[in-house]
Amino acid sequence: MSPILAEFIGTALLLLLGNGVVANVVLNKTKGNSGGWIVITTGWALGVYVGVVVAGPYSGAHLNPAVSVALAAAGKFNWADVPMFALAQLAGAMLGTSLVWYNYKDHLDATPDNGLQRACFCTEPAIRKPLRNFICEVTGTFVLLFTIFYFTGAEIGTDKTPVGLGSLGAVPVAFLVWAIGLSLGGTTGYAINPARDLGPRIMHAILPMNGKGHSDWSYAWIPVAGPLAGSVLAAALYLMLK
Repeated sequence: MSPILAEFIGTALLLLLGNGVVANVVLNKTKGNSGGWIVITTGWALGVYVGVVVAGPYSGAHLNPAVSVALAAAGKFNWADVPMFALAQLAGAMLGTSLVWYNYKDHLDATPDNGLQRACFCTEPAIRKPLRNFICEVTGTFVLLFTIFYFTGAEIGTDKTPVGLGSLGAVPVAFLVWAIGLSLGGTTGYAINPARDLGPRIMHAILPMNGKGHSDWSYAWIPVAGPLAGSVLAAALYLMLK
């Protein structure tokens, strides 16, 4: 296992479980049909947990180009490593979503609403207003990254000896993503991750399904640019407050 491979596998698992829960809730004839927003946000949060558990020991589990950019902007990650991390994350997102497509192919074909089909791949706004949609993505990603900067490890005793939490160390970021989804996700679907949206959108354009509509490329820049802008703002404020 290498850092790049860990980012690839971790992001693939994140998208397999994240877009998997969307498919389970919105597609016809699934066991989880009409499960609702609570189920979707919980599934995404647990997908984050699984991805971080696997990738964390090897790469720090960025699983998101916005995380890599924010850490580099704050001096906590090497800028030279950002492109390869981002490519691994994008490829992992494409693989994870392809596995969702394969597992739910019959249900995708049984769902005539091509908007619901597309929702199993990428995000779109509830009300399409590009500037506000962009700011919503900036806001959600800012909350994600600014909070991550203040995560602390467990310590014990007056000398503050670090205590390893093992896989439990992945719980805080899962709760963080859950909170963002519950509170801020209703406007744009909280991409907060360029790879999470762009990779699956590419696969939506490529993979076959009955009655497939367009991949909504006119919106695609917002879940890429918004999270990147939010990540830089979070890093800038963190540095100002240090």
